[in-house]
Amino acid sequence: MAEQQKIPYKIYLDEDEMPENWYNVRADMKKKPAPLLNPGTGKPMAAEELEAVFCRDLVQQELNNDDRLIPIPEEIREFYKMYRPSPLVRAYCLEKKLGTPAKIYYKFEGNNTSGSHKLNSAIAQAYYAKKQGLRGVTTETGAGQWGTALSMACAYMGLDLKVFMVKCSYEQKPFRREVMRTYGADVTPSPSMKTEVGRKMNEEFPGTTGSLGCAISEAVETAVKTPGYRYVLGSVLNQVLLHQSVIGEETMTAMDKYGVKPDIIIGCAGGGSNLGGLISPFMGRKLRGEADYDIVAVEPASCPSFTRGKFAYDFCDTGHVCPLAKMYTLGSEFIPSANHAGGLRYHGMSPILSELYDEGLMRAVSYEQTSVFQAAEEFCRCEGILPAPESSHAIRAAMDEAIRCRETGEEKTILFGLTGTGYFDMYAYQQFNDGTMTDSIPTDEELERSLAKLPVIG
Repeated sequence: MAEQQKIPYKIYLDEDEMPENWYNVRADMKKKPAPLLNPGTGKPMAAEELEAVFCRDLVQQELNNDDRLIPIPEEIREFYKMYRPSPLVRAYCLEKKLGTPAKIYYKFEGNNTSGSHKLNSAIAQAYYAKKQGLRGVTTETGAGQWGTALSMACAYMGLDLKVFMVKCSYEQKPFRREVMRTYGADVTPSPSMKTEVGRKMNEEFPGTTGSLGCAISEAVETAVKTPGYRYVLGSVLNQVLLHQSVIGEETMTAMDKYGVKPDIIIGCAGGGSNLGGLISPFMGRKLRGEADYDIVAVEPASCPSFTRGKFAYDFCDTGHVCPLAKMYTLGSEFIPSANHAGGLRYHGMSPILSELYDEGLMRAVSYEQTSVFQAAEEFCRCEGILPAPESSHAIRAAMDEAIRCRETGEEKTILFGLTGTGYFDMYAYQQFNDGTMTDSIPTDEELERSLAKLPVIG
C-alpha cells in the first residue's frame, strides 16, 4: 500500500524535463550497424547519393555513428510540447486482474491526434524538409499511423504530401485514410497504377493486398521523379530511431525520478521505430555497463523477421529501387498475409536493432493475432484504453511475463511501450468479437523461396 501512495497511476514530467537532445545509441555500440549499400555498385552509399532521395540534414543524421547527443531544434521542441511529455502509467488494474506480484508500467504515446508515437519523427522530418526549401515529400504507410502523423506535420509546416497506403489497410481503415486527406495529404492505395513499380506489381500479382515494401518503392519512385520532393520514412532508418529516442529518454527520467528500475522492457517490432525509441537510452546504459535489462522485441507470427528471418543484406523495398541494408529480413519479395497489425507488416527490421539482436543484447518472440487481440480486449477492460493492434503485441508479451511472475512468485518490474490507440481498427475488433478472425503463419517453404532471392553481395 505504501508503494501505491508513492507511485501515482500516471507519472507526468514537467515541460522543462522534456529531452533537449535526441540520443544516438550508435555512439555507444561497439559494433556499428553495417552501412547502406548502393544496389548497383555494392559499395557504401555516400551522402551525396542518399541526398537524391532523402533530405540533406536527415542524411547527416542517418550516417552519424559518433555523436551520442544531437540537439533537438527549438521549433521541433515547441511542437513536441503540444503533446509531450507523454505519461508513464502504472497498470495497477491489470496487475490486480492478473493476480501478479509483478509491477507493470507502460509509456503511452497515443495522446495526440495521430494516435501514435509516429509524430515524434514526422515533425522532425517535415521540419528538415521545410528547412531545405522543398515543396513536398512522399511516403508509404501501413496501418496509417505514420501517414496520419506525417500529414499533421506537413500541414503544420506547409508542405505537400503524397502517401502510398498498403492496399489492405486502405480498404480496412477508411477513416484513417480520411484523417490524412483532412490534413491535406494525397492518399493512394498501393500497389497503384501511378508508378512503374506499382504497375509491375499489379501485373505480376493480380489482386495483391500489397506490402510496405511495395509502397516504399512507389513513394521513392515518385519522389525521385517529382522536382522539389524528397522521400521520408516512418521506421527502420537510423534517423527515425534517433527521433523516437524521446520516448525512452522521458521514460528513463520518470522512472529514475521515482527510483524504479525495469527488469524487462518490451516493445512491438515491425520496422523498429517504437521499440528502438523506447529501448535506446536503456540499451545505452546496458552497452556502457551501467545496468542490465531483459529487452524483448515482439512481432507478428505472420511476419516474423527476427524469429524466422535471416541477418543479411537485402533491399528495403519490393521494387529494388532503395539502398541495400543489412538487417533481419524475410526477403524483399515476401508479402505477408493481410493481418490487422498493418504497421508490423514489413519484411525487414531496423539495422540498429538487427545488430543488437545478432549480438544477443535483446531477444524476440512472436504471436498469432487472435492471441494478441485477446490480450488487447483484456487490457482495454482493465486500463480503459483501446490499444492499436501493433501495441497489443507488446501487451500480450507483458501479460505473459506477468503471469510467469505469478507462477514463480518473482516481483519483476515490467515496462512496455503502448505505441498508439486502436480507434481506427474497429473492423479488426469486430472480426475478433464475431469469432471470424483467423491466424496466418508463413510456411518454411514460403520463407525459403523468398530468402532464396536475397541479393548476393561480393
